[in-house]
This record gives sequence, C-alpha cells and structure tokens, in this order.
Amino acid sequence: MVTRLAVCYNRFMPANLPPEYHKIEAELRTARTPREKIEIYERLIAVIPHHKGTDKLIAMYRQKIAKAREEGERRQATAKHAPTCKVEKSGAGQVVLVGPPNAGKSSLVKALTGANPEVADYPFTTRLPAPYMMPFETVQIQLIDTPPVTGELMETWFPEMVKMADAVLLVADLADPDTASQLDGILRRLKERKVDLIGAWTDIPPERFPFIKRTVLAANKLDIDGAAKAFEDLGVLLETPFERIAVSAVTGRGLEGLRRAVFGLLRVVRVYSKIPGKRAEKHSPFTLKLGSTVMDMARAVHKDFSEKLQYARVWNAAGLDGHRVNRDHVLADEDVVELHI
Repeated sequence: MVTRLAVCYNRFMPANLPPEYHKIEAELRTARTPREKIEIYERLIAVIPHHKGTDKLIAMYRQKIAKAREEGERRQATAKHAPTCKVEKSGAGQVVLVGPPNAGKSSLVKALTGANPEVADYPFTTRLPAPYMMPFETVQIQLIDTPPVTGELMETWFPEMVKMADAVLLVADLADPDTASQLDGILRRLKERKVDLIGAWTDIPPERFPFIKRTVLAANKLDIDGAAKAFEDLGVLLETPFERIAVSAVTGRGLEGLRRAVFGLLRVVRVYSKIPGKRAEKHSPFTLKLGSTVMDMARAVHKDFSEKLQYARVWNAAGLDGHRVNRDHVLADEDVVELHI
C-alpha cells in the first residue's frame, strides 16, 4: 500500500524537495501505529519547502494526519485501559509547557533549568512528559516538558495533565509563519476537552477550577532574522490575548523575564520563618497561596502552631519592622514572620 501511494505522490512532487524528505518518507514503510504515521507526516511537513508548488503535497499530509488521528482515537475508545500520564507535583508549583512541533520546548526547558532533555532539530523528539526544576530566586518551580501537540494531534491524556497543573507555558515558534494558526488550533482542541487557557492575571471563578489555566506565551527563537516583526505579528494574529515574552533558548535573551512571569502565574507568596532571637531562614521559604494569612502559615509550619498561636511579628519591605500582627493578617511576598505560641 505504501509503495503504491509513494508512486502516486511522485506524479505531482516538485523537484526541489530536500534529501531529508525522501529519507523520512522511506520510514512510512515500517510505520504500524497511527501515532508513528502521524509523527512521520509531521516531520515530512517540516522539511517540505513552503511555496505554491508544495501546497497540494502539504495539504495531503495534513489530511492524512487527521485520518490517522481519528483511527487512533477509535483504537483508544475500544481499549480496556486508556493510556494515562501523571507527574507528581513538586516545588512552588507545576507548569506544563504546551506547543506545536519544533517550537523549541525542550531547548527552552534546558535553558531555564540547566537540565539535559533530549533536543533535536526535528519534531517529536519528546515522546512522554518529563519534569524538570526551574530555579527562581529562592524557590524551585516544576516545568513539565511534553510531546508536541496540534489541532489535529493531541493524546487523550494531555488535557487531563493540563487540568492537574497549576499553570501553562505556551510556546510559539517565531521562525514559523503559521505559528499563530497552530496555537489557535491547539487552544480550540483543548477547549473541546473542557480546558480554557487565559491571561496571567484573569480571575478564575472557583467553580471552574481546574478547567481554566492561567497562561503566559513564550515566543521562542528571538535570535533569528525577522524575529521582532514575527513577534509583533503574533500579537495581532493570535485569537486569544496572552502576556507575550520574546525569548531565545539559544542566546538566553528574555529568560529572566520569563522566569518571573512563570512565577507570577502561580499566584503564590514566599514567606520566611524566623525563630525569636535568630535570623530569618531565607534559603527555604514557605510557599502559600496569594491572600494567605498568618494562620495559614502557622498551619503550614505545624499543626501545634495553628492550635496554640497567639500572635506574630512581621518584617517586610512595606515598612513593617517586627510589628505585632493578629492571626488574620494577610501576608505579602517575601514577608518574614515570627510566630509566637
């Protein structure tokens, strides 16, 4: 079947296809599952030059991706146990990376965390979700590197992983002129699965959590020619507005701003404990939800503290210098708290 299809494709193939195309196409002979076929189709699309002479060829592969996805979903519907992927949370919060093939998610994870995920210049290098810890000042934030997704290709477990996470880091490819439409397709597919991605500081009704996730957009590959114009165009073309940060995983440009933006997604405060008569322990803060009180911190320290707490003293940048506060006092980021029982 594959041989007959290959002969048919060659009738209208343009002559300027790169050598990589024919090598990848040969892999179709050994592809057995819909997932394997889709990965090969995506890699073929990635190496095909985009011009009028290749429009029909690219459209054909996109149709095949849609058909293979439908076949895969039918197989999963009839399976006894659907595949699941779950990553236990760690650190100050869990943020899932979401993006299309070849957007550079793994390269970005490597640049942000110092870890060494597998990185290659072809799509679908990442096949399973993998956790890495990103340092930000005095805390660690868990980033989940994930396989690429599109409007046509999304594993059944993927939306569930997004639901479980605290926030989303959406990754765009400034080198791809179709990146806005690809991201819109991903957002629509997630919405079909009851997951909405929203701006970083949008309020979320309690009854909708965990189906709405605050999101920041990392526009990767700022180091390429034309990146500034592509970044401006992305803001115009993308249907859903997000905070956009232009970054380069190669040069490191914009990464510090991205780290701070990711921390902001979590809506948490860092609070340092202080034992009376001693210095504050600023190397290991308690991470509490925004709006937490002195009593919330006492519960985080130990059950006995919450039961016996009388008052607390607080030091912070807003002017409190060991002032005595009551249990209902709302804590701010980087407050130093001394609990008295």
